[in-house]
Amino acid sequence: MIWGLSILGVGVFSFVLWRFLSKRYSLPMPSCLSCMIEVENPFARFARSDFVVSRLDLRPGMVVLDAGCGSGRLTLPLARALSGSIKVTAMDLQRRMVDKVKDKASCEGVKNISYVVAGLGERALPEGRFDRVVLSQVLGEIPRRREAMEEIFKSLRPGGILSITETVFDPHYQGLSSVVGLARRVGFKAKSRWGDRLAYTCHFEKT
Repeated sequence: MIWGLSILGVGVFSFVLWRFLSKRYSLPMPSCLSCMIEVENPFARFARSDFVVSRLDLRPGMVVLDAGCGSGRLTLPLARALSGSIKVTAMDLQRRMVDKVKDKASCEGVKNISYVVAGLGERALPEGRFDRVVLSQVLGEIPRRREAMEEIFKSLRPGGILSITETVFDPHYQGLSSVVGLARRVGFKAKSRWGDRLAYTCHFEKT
């Protein structure tokens, strides 16, 4: 009992410290706190994995990038979509996060996922590779957002879609107007938007 409370206390302290620091710096979610981002937020339905996946208009044979995949909250639902007929790339700059996704995929028998350990803006993505790129509650953690968005733009095929999701429960929350402005500056065209004051998902097209 005492050990359990101690572990819980350390976890809560770490999470509060991360939130405090993230308001001052662009910091990724520590892998040790990944369990806190795996639970779907019932108050932010426009940021839920089932909602995000359902709006991607996925078709068999598509190639999808989960950029800043974390521990795989979106990666696994993407890989299971359409009976596994799409190819998914899980990308994160933290190897421990990528390893968590690998372990989950292995346990579930999911085999249509490839893995990249790198940060956005590091030119690790091939050009013209993806039909969809998902960026869920990640943009605010990226120090060089312009370079990251440019790399995503180049990695998409013509007609490809970038899906960005943000929620106010994330300490790195990015407002809609700043996201739209950044996307347009690198060449994206605003396409669709869903949301409320707690969360939103918006799509941008590479024309």
